[in-house]
Parts: sequence; structure tokens; C-alpha cells
Amino acid sequence: MRLSLATVPATRATKPAYDPSALDIGVVHFGPGAFHRAHQAAYFDALAAADPRWGICGVSLHSTGVRDALTPQDGLYTLAILDAEISYRVIGAIREVLVGPEDVEAVFERLTRPSVGIVTSTVTEKGYCLGPDFTLDFQHADIVHDLANPQTPKSFIGYVAEGLRRRKQAGLKPFVLIPCDNLPKNGHRLKAAVVAFAARFDAGLADWIDAGLACPCTMVDSITPATDDALRARVADVTGLEDAWPIQREAFTQWVIEDHLHEGGPDWTRVGVILTDNVPAYERAKLRLLNGPHSTLAYAGLHKGYDSVSQAMDDAELAQTVRALMIEDVVPLLEAPKGLDLVAYSEDILTRFRNPAIVHKLSQIAWDGSQKLPIRILSSLSEALERGHDITRLALPLAAWMRFVRLKAVKAEAITDPLATDLIAIGLTCKDVVSDVGLFLALRSVFPEDLANNRTVIAAIEGAYTRLLAQEGVFA
Repeated sequence: MRLSLATVPATRATKPAYDPSALDIGVVHFGPGAFHRAHQAAYFDALAAADPRWGICGVSLHSTGVRDALTPQDGLYTLAILDAEISYRVIGAIREVLVGPEDVEAVFERLTRPSVGIVTSTVTEKGYCLGPDFTLDFQHADIVHDLANPQTPKSFIGYVAEGLRRRKQAGLKPFVLIPCDNLPKNGHRLKAAVVAFAARFDAGLADWIDAGLACPCTMVDSITPATDDALRARVADVTGLEDAWPIQREAFTQWVIEDHLHEGGPDWTRVGVILTDNVPAYERAKLRLLNGPHSTLAYAGLHKGYDSVSQAMDDAELAQTVRALMIEDVVPLLEAPKGLDLVAYSEDILTRFRNPAIVHKLSQIAWDGSQKLPIRILSSLSEALERGHDITRLALPLAAWMRFVRLKAVKAEAITDPLATDLIAIGLTCKDVVSDVGLFLALRSVFPEDLANNRTVIAAIEGAYTRLLAQEGVFA
């Protein structure tokens, strides 16, 4: 039998402590992929037993896959917690999934419901359509389209702006907008982007949004590998029900939200959400001590022929390098949030990386390197440079990314990245010599001019690149 409201009583997983069909739609979430279903949806699921107002309408901007998998299951899916202790739990918080291009007016109807008080997003860093300076990119094809066709948007920004316009027209307050991607100052930058978009066609709307929209910054964390057939088989065997799209993650989960006014909002702290006035400190710690090392393991690990994070961590040399990068290079650059020991936090992250129950593909982490590396690595490298610190280890992930691109290009393999076309062209131009580094450093959307022309930076990346070239005979 397949998981659904009718069959869920038969599951051997933990069942929802409420009737999912009785939930109101109070949240519209853009990007209902694996991370959202492992993270935010699990928090709203925990809220639902005592507060049924926060059922979720998921909105996919492109793909029909989540809708097609979950609709026959009445929105239910199994969350597998794979760690020292293993457990399975059915999540019932997602009540429907819409596909933007097919359900435009239905999406706007949800966005303008009085019961909808929260809009969340996991659309990846590139989904906010920002330029290198983190302001809205008005040359982005989706933004150009949405300004000309606001009733049929393609971008998340376009949906939010038009949804807010319709709420204003209907005499409703703005919803609270909560981005959940690894974008520094995500709330502030998202709000600025929406205001800038609205100002292009309605100055009054832009002022209304600027004055009334709460858009708190956040930090989110839980390692969530992609679903595969092995997980589907495992879930079916353990729970007794087939599930088209179960989700897996580690036991650790963290959601930090900037404290904000939300009359009648959820009781966040009851389900473990941290409300704080210092999200940036949590954000920088996570981006630089978890995401940065993740990218380092991805590119350096793939270079050595490894497939997953735990495999890469079994390489003593690589694990030692990553630990030193975290504790010796990055920790000294960070402000510790109150009550957080950054060295202990780093050691906990390394333990999470070693979790053998989670098979987190390095190839998945390697996606969108041109968007991730400036935030995860270059930010630390820039500060280390300013303080006169050694940047040798911080150059490793940059050089390994360059080799990753080069090898993908010569093997004619696709790269998942907004700059894929440019990267493939650069990769095909490389000659497997240190001068290759200059081709990548010329990418201004990745490397700002001051770093790209800095002799110390160039020397550090060229040194790492040379070492990787020497290894390829061993690890290719």
C-alpha cells in the first residue's frame, strides 16, 4: 500500500499527533524540495498538534515532481532520521503542492488568504535573482519578464511582489516573509529586492512594503542528502507503506530567526526555534564552519575520487586539513553567538560529517559553486587577508573547484551552476598549468577585482592548484 491519509494508520513510523486534513493553510512555501520537507515542514508539523493554523501550501516554481509524488499521498511523506539513533516519522504539515506555471492564480489566491500569515522560501541562493552586490539584478531574465508580466511571474521575487500588491488592494496586512537559504543577511536583502522590484512600477506599493513587511534574517541547518531508491526501499521495508518521496536527514536540526513582531504568529520557541537579535553571528558561524568545509570536502573529495562526505572524512589527510581550516583559519575570524563555543561547535560539525548513516553526495554539495564559494570561502579569505593571516588552506577549495570545472569540461559532463556555460568555456580553455588560475580569477561575478589581482591570493591559489595537479596521477 502507498502512504496516504487512508493508509497512514497502518504505518510503523511515528504518526502525526493531529489530523492533517484539519489543518488550515497558514504558510505558503516556495521551493518545497528536500531541505524544506526535512526542516521547516518538520517544525510546522511539531506546531500542528497544538496550533492547527500553520498548514503549508508548497509552491514549486518549475518542477512538477514534488506535486506528482505527494498529491496521491495527500501531502504525507516519511522523514527518516539517520544518525546514532534511527527513527521514522510521517510529516503531515504540507497540505497541498502547487506548480507556479500551471497554477498561477491558485498561488495568488493562497497568498491573499487572510489566514496566510507566513511566506517561507528555500529557492537556493540563485533563486533570489541578486547580482554580485546582493541587490536585485534587473538584467536577470526572470526579473525582466516579471516586470513586463506581473500577473504571470517566473521568479520568487515576482510572486512575492504581486502577492503583496493584491493584499494591499484587498486591505490585508503583509504576510511575514521568512527566507531560509544560505544567503548572508537574507531577510534584509530579500526585503530590499522586493521593494526595489515594486518601485519600478508602483512607488506607493514599494513604500507600503517597506513600512509594513517583516522579513527577518534566518539561519537554517540540518544535513539533508537527496532521496534515492535505496531510501525508498528502506522506508517501505521499515514502515510497511510505499512512499514516492521520503526524506532523510541527520538528527541535528537548527532554525534561528531574527526576533520580530508577528501578532498572532506561531509559538516558535515551543518547537525549538531560536529567536535572537544576533542572527548574523549564527549565520557566519554556520556558513563558514559548516558550509565552507562542506564545499572544501566536495571539491577536494571529488578530486580524490570519493563519493560522499563520510568517505572523504575517512581520508585522514583531508579530514585533518578541513579541521585545521575550521579551527585555525576560520574560528579566529568569527564572533561567537552568546552561549556558543565555536571550537566545540566545529568539533560537533566534524562528528556530523563522519555520520556513516548519512550518504551525503559530494556531487550534490558541488552544485552552484559560483554562487556558494563567494559566501562560504571568499568571505573568510578576504578577512584573513586583511588581518595578515595565512590563507594557504582557504585557497584549497577554490583551486579544487577550478579543477572540478576543468575535468567536467574535458569529460563533456554537465555542471549544475547558473554560470555553467561560462565555466565550461573556461574549462575547455584550460591547459592543465598554473596559468589556468588566471582564467577563473577573471570571473568578476565570482572573484572581486581586489582579490583577483592580489598577489598573495594568486600565489596561494596557484600553489594549491599545483599540488592538485601533482595528485591527479594518483587519484584520477
